[in-house]
Amino acid sequence: MSRRATVVVIGAGQAGLSAGYHLNRRGFASALAEPGADRSFVILDAEDRPGGAWLHRWESLTMATVNGIFDLPGFRQTPVDPAAPARQAVPAYFAAFEQQMRLPILRPVTVTSATRADDEPDGELLIDSDSGTWAARAVINATGTWTNPTVPAYPGQESFAGRQLHTKDYTSLDEFTGQRVALVGGGISAVQQLEEISQVAEVFWYTRREPIFRDGGFAPEVEGRDVISKVTADVEAGNLTGSVVSYTHLSWTPYALAAKKRGALVRRPMFTQIEPEGVRNADGTLTPVDTILWATGFRAALGHLDPLTLRNERGGIEMRGTQVAADPRVHLIGFGPSQSTVGANRAGRDAVRSLTKHLHPAIVSS
Repeated sequence: MSRRATVVVIGAGQAGLSAGYHLNRRGFASALAEPGADRSFVILDAEDRPGGAWLHRWESLTMATVNGIFDLPGFRQTPVDPAAPARQAVPAYFAAFEQQMRLPILRPVTVTSATRADDEPDGELLIDSDSGTWAARAVINATGTWTNPTVPAYPGQESFAGRQLHTKDYTSLDEFTGQRVALVGGGISAVQQLEEISQVAEVFWYTRREPIFRDGGFAPEVEGRDVISKVTADVEAGNLTGSVVSYTHLSWTPYALAAKKRGALVRRPMFTQIEPEGVRNADGTLTPVDTILWATGFRAALGHLDPLTLRNERGGIEMRGTQVAADPRVHLIGFGPSQSTVGANRAGRDAVRSLTKHLHPAIVSS
């Protein structure tokens, strides 16, 4: 089955929903309800219900613990219990937004590849999925990072007799009760999980670099702008971006302070290899462990865009705002400087504004 839309949005998390809202405001019709419209769009989402990656967060991550969810455009959040699990509260908010805005979302649909229909620079793009192919004039990619976890390779990794899992697989601290756990990673999620799991297990915290905890606050209009400027400079130069904390450093959040007070926030240099019974430390000693938890972050889930050859020789993607320099028909949102919820909102708006201008005169901006 092959269908057509002027714009195909891939992903219905914060960034994708923002893009859908702004497409709707600029007069793009639903490609589902009006397949013959001059200006139309559709959102393809791999999840079976609203919520994006928030559907898969661990049970103990509450609305009090998350770094803040910025309001979706035109739709304020209603007050929610700070103790409410984020994996329930955020999807409920997204679902209400989708219903209110009547966005044309197809799910569950997994996009497998995006290719060029021909060699024309303004030709169509073909978006193949497990439910058929869509032809489009432009693509807004909002697939985030959750489906592309990073697990570094270490000598002896396959020999480990215990359990290995990634943050993506973590559901509840109860599964670690009474265990000895090697937790690897120096990011926000690593510190959150360290604090939680150390309540029921003996946790050994390993990082490649000494974690840097920032003293003082993090004001969006000051430190936030500085971080965004640095990430923007990297993506505009086509560089691979680092982790979030490589730009922001860690904050002395309540959970970080709790872990420190309990004596759990003790960092070890990265181990040198993995053995059946545990990990071999940098000083040559062996630490026996039952589980290795890789809280080592994620990379942008862009494998389906590989046929478009958007990456440079360094593996980065050069950007101009949300637009890919190598192909202006493709926009990446929730990527680089727009990975925060407020950044995703703005990127959705900016992508729609930019692609509308790019498609002129075929599409006239409203």
